[in-house]
Amino acid sequence: MNEKIKEIRFDTKRAQCFFQELLAYTLGPIELKDLLVDGNVNLVDVRRSEDYEVAHIPGAISIPKERLADNTNMLSKENITVVYCYNQQCHLGIEACLILAEYGYPVMILEGGFKTWTEDFRFATIN
Repeated sequence: MNEKIKEIRFDTKRAQCFFQELLAYTLGPIELKDLLVDGNVNLVDVRRSEDYEVAHIPGAISIPKERLADNTNMLSKENITVVYCYNQQCHLGIEACLILAEYGYPVMILEGGFKTWTEDFRFATIN
């Protein structure tokens, strides 16, 4: 194993910062469900429009990642914007979060994406 990696793993201050940021910018399906009940959230599906039409999380709006920069006016900066894409390995959501942060939107990503919402937690979708 790389010695630098070993050294980093024992840097508890660095670990503390990493995990604080992880908690600040990510959430799971149960936390998202609670936010949706409260109603103070922008939920953005950045998958292809065709996939959104097949099924999506209730309350989500479709803004495919490649059209996000031109459609930020659909979102309120007063609310947290939660972004989701296909699955844990999909980087569309992370790229979209970066765009939104650059435009000054408070943003989080749904860990596991649509797949975790539907397959792991079996929460309802709109078809």
